[in-house]
Amino acid sequence: MLPRKPNYPDAKSADPFEDGLEFQDFVCEALARHGIILQNFMSRKFQWSKGENIQGWEIKLDQRCTETRRMSIEVAEKSSCEVRFWTRSGIFSPVDPWLYIQGNRELVAIFSTRWLRRYHDEKNPKIHENRPTVQSFFIPIKFVRNHAVKIIEGDDLLYAPRLSRAAA
Repeated sequence: MLPRKPNYPDAKSADPFEDGLEFQDFVCEALARHGIILQNFMSRKFQWSKGENIQGWEIKLDQRCTETRRMSIEVAEKSSCEVRFWTRSGIFSPVDPWLYIQGNRELVAIFSTRWLRRYHDEKNPKIHENRPTVQSFFIPIKFVRNHAVKIIEGDDLLYAPRLSRAAA
């Protein structure tokens, strides 16, 4: 059963929820090729109470990060422009993810959420409303490459060998 899609009337994409789910699947497959298996939750109840997956990792699509040479780290969201108050999300999600995965089909970065929060608190970066429903701050890709726990890109992202049944 597929989760009920939330409505994001002010999003740039026609279906940002589906875009996010497809990226989540892409990340799961790419990580599995490297021996890391994620078990995602699909129901709204579990996603809101426990997070995106059993492992406690947050996964965010950043379609333009390789083009703009920066990652947009989410800190708050709202479902539409008409909603008055922001909800903590991303690195400040109430479900408290311990790892934060972000990127696109060219580059995936895995961060310690604790490190991203400390960066936010110590550097006090400017918070942008880069879309009317998301608040975030930017980290240059060069900085990402030096501080992410792991980077997967290029051939390693798309064509890493699958685990054999004997190895799994």
